[in-house]
Amino acid sequence: MRFADQRSHALLSALLVFRLHPNGFTNKDLRTLTGELRGLDPDTVSTGQMTYDLRRLKTRNLIVRIEGSHRYQVTDLGLDTAKFLTCVHDRVLRTGLAELATPTTTPGRLRAIATAYRTAVDILTATAQLAA
Repeated sequence: MRFADQRSHALLSALLVFRLHPNGFTNKDLRTLTGELRGLDPDTVSTGQMTYDLRRLKTRNLIVRIEGSHRYQVTDLGLDTAKFLTCVHDRVLRTGLAELATPTTTPGRLRAIATAYRTAVDILTATAQLAA
């Protein structure tokens, strides 16, 4: 699963919702919710895509299949992983990239640190007589 991919983020966000379902969730439930989270019409997301996503979640032990049914349950590892990665994505990655991409007259702390790092690397390569 690619961390910053919109589809992966929607899957992890859906796991947080489905953890609250006492009877688990189905392929169709996952397709509907992840489609909505991605801003798509759920009918445009194929059952095959969801089957692939379910397989990826199962192999990483984020979900388990409920015996004798076509329903799935979010594992404790799945809940913890989904909480951690969605928080990191929403609070750290998205915020940090927005700060770096926004042109301002007074740079924020992250931009100032990035500039200092870039300057240090430039000085190091000039001292070592390497092309940057």
